[in-house]
Amino acid sequence: MGRNKLEKFAENKTFPNFFDVDYQSIKNADFQLKGNWKKEFFKNNNPIVLELGCGRGEYTIGLAEKYPDKNFIGIDKKGARVWKGCKYSIENEMKNVAFVRTQISYVTHYFDKDEVSEIWLTFPDPQPKRTKKNKRLTSPLYLDFYKKIIQPNGFIHLKTDNESLFEYTQEVINDFQYKIIDNKSDIYSHNQMDEDTLIETYYEKKWKSQGHKIYYIKFQAN
Repeated sequence: MGRNKLEKFAENKTFPNFFDVDYQSIKNADFQLKGNWKKEFFKNNNPIVLELGCGRGEYTIGLAEKYPDKNFIGIDKKGARVWKGCKYSIENEMKNVAFVRTQISYVTHYFDKDEVSEIWLTFPDPQPKRTKKNKRLTSPLYLDFYKKIIQPNGFIHLKTDNESLFEYTQEVINDFQYKIIDNKSDIYSHNQMDEDTLIETYYEKKWKSQGHKIYYIKFQAN
């Protein structure tokens, strides 16, 4: 592990909007803010939006700047990744941003029923091997996690450059008769684009430069 990562881990601990609980502890007891994020951390009653697998937090930050009347929480298992977004939010005094280092499979330990209004999945690992399909963030397994914390009719967004993950997600939505709100096979080919989909992550810029299409689905899984 390089010195740079160690320095980032150390600085993360100084950020008041960064939360990191070891996996064994969170397995045995829910996070202290579960059910009380609005009241005890954000100090408001604004909707909570999650970015799962947030990486450097570009979407968390981008949406938070655009919607100061909403609260945004980025979640990733890599502390060195979220350091950039976390540091930016502190330096810019963003009161509607937080970051959590944890595995996404533990999300129900951090949020209570109906506590979340929207979920963004931005360029998740497509898990291309069929034997790992349950690890895809739009698999029925993970959608069941989300349904336990998202409000009725809450939106789930997927952005990906992976056509197979895009098609797989469509199949899951159809199989379970979820409601598709928006569905684009190439967001940059449409004349009328939703501004929320134009926020670019590190990986989006990388894949776009290589000529990849960017796929997007917005749906309700309740």
